[in-house]
Amino acid sequence: QVQLVESGGGLVQPGGSLRVSCVASGSVGSANAMGWYRQAPGKERELVASTTGSGGFTNYGDSVKGRFTISRENARNMVFLQMNNLKFEDTAVYYCNARGVMAATGRWFPELWGQGTLVTVSS
Repeated sequence: QVQLVESGGGLVQPGGSLRVSCVASGSVGSANAMGWYRQAPGKERELVASTTGSGGFTNYGDSVKGRFTISRENARNMVFLQMNNLKFEDTAVYYCNARGVMAATGRWFPELWGQGTLVTVSS
């Protein structure tokens, strides 16, 4: 079974830093793109950051540019989101996303979502 599992969320003070992680718990051969989305209560889900399989190209939402960094560790089937200078408005459930996933078994998954990890920025 292929799953995306997020971890690393928690409570952090404004201005602090946090790194959330996402791991493909099953046998994943490749993914065309991976990224992070977030959804705050009462708001629509929005793109935070995305990266290609190689990690050479990245894209960030306007609200996090200059503060967040996405990175990928292919050997461990993991993608990370380093969040610096956190603000109150960053409070949300952060979801890992993968598109164009090819499992080692040969099964194709157009898109996968994790269950999310909660990041709460509060003083």
